[in-house]
Amino acid sequence: MVKVAGIAALAAVIVCAFAARITSQEEKKMQDALSVIHQRKSVRNFTGEPVSKEDLDKIVRAGMAAPTARNKQPWSFVVVTDRKKLDELAQGLPYAKMLFKAGAAIIVCAEPEKAHGRSVEYAVIDASLAGQNILLAVEALGLGGLWTAAYPKADRMAHVRKVLGIPEGVIPLNVTPIGVPTGEDKPKDKYRKENIHREKW
Repeated sequence: MVKVAGIAALAAVIVCAFAARITSQEEKKMQDALSVIHQRKSVRNFTGEPVSKEDLDKIVRAGMAAPTARNKQPWSFVVVTDRKKLDELAQGLPYAKMLFKAGAAIIVCAEPEKAHGRSVEYAVIDASLAGQNILLAVEALGLGGLWTAAYPKADRMAHVRKVLGIPEGVIPLNVTPIGVPTGEDKPKDKYRKENIHREKW
């Protein structure tokens, strides 16, 4: 009887330890996700080092994991690592001069023809969610990036279309320069208590 009780006690300890380990892993995952969100920053200063294909693949996969209305996934991504094209993009985009030192760029494109109800609004919203996932993945990988808008500026969209051969019906939403950060750019605390309304406005 004593032996059985001892085995039962040992089993209980093992179960508790296993449960604690699972809880610890879950907490770590949650903390990791929250850390990435709060550490994300707009990086404008790059070392000029290249970004690996493996990291770019991980980043695009993260973009494709974004939520989307009716799961229509009305997006496409143009991944650019060619130095000449990065420089050409930079020349025609007034707020994307950091492309001259970035190792890569991902252009997030919205495709209204694929969107729920073929809606431009849904396409832009869904592609924007993908763009945010991309920025979080960039941060998680220890890289730097930022959102530089093409949409809704007609001249910027035309420039991106021309450089990359993007069809007229596809909206180049943004250009995301990606690279190895110099460490100059820091995250900002954007929490504002006054912007929170509970139960009613």
